[in-house]
Amino acid sequence: MVLLNTHTLEIVNTFQEYVRPEVNTQLSEFCVKLTGITQKMVDEADTFPDVLERVVLWLQEKELGTKYKYTLLTDGSWDMSKFMNTQCRLNRLRFPQFAKKWINIKKLYGNFYKVTRTQTKLSCMLEKLGLKYEGRPHSGLNDSRNIAHIAMRMLQDGCQLRINERMHEGQLRTVPSSAPVEGAPPPHTAETRPRLCIPWL
Repeated sequence: MVLLNTHTLEIVNTFQEYVRPEVNTQLSEFCVKLTGITQKMVDEADTFPDVLERVVLWLQEKELGTKYKYTLLTDGSWDMSKFMNTQCRLNRLRFPQFAKKWINIKKLYGNFYKVTRTQTKLSCMLEKLGLKYEGRPHSGLNDSRNIAHIAMRMLQDGCQLRINERMHEGQLRTVPSSAPVEGAPPPHTAETRPRLCIPWL
């Protein structure tokens, strides 16, 4: 994660941690080569609930949602609607309230610059804006930095960054452009889902 100040157009802080998988615990050779993440890195990492709690603490330390307005910015829908949603279910956590709405930069970019979906891949967006990918591809932190660079350029071009997607009852929904501009709520630790109780008859 990177923290982008939309007034100064600077990345002011970053957060990166690896997560130890509890399902499919062994990384494939393909995954290691693609991401540069090694088995040792994930073996020494904490599980998702602990890392998510530290994400929340990091957001709180930055006074996001209290002193400063903020929202999440993603490269597509899947980060939240698929990956985060699935992981929360696996760990029996309620989907965090602060992460239920976000800006999908692919969709925002396509609408603002009037281009097709095929031109909203990260590499295409960067190239179109005259930017180069910085760092190793398929690194979460590097991807975040490059997405932030796209957002900076879009702001310079007069684009208004506004929430355009949300989760509602476990389903992905589009937020219309007519909706009021808003930020995410103050971050809080995700609650554990109650287990199903079957009474004895």
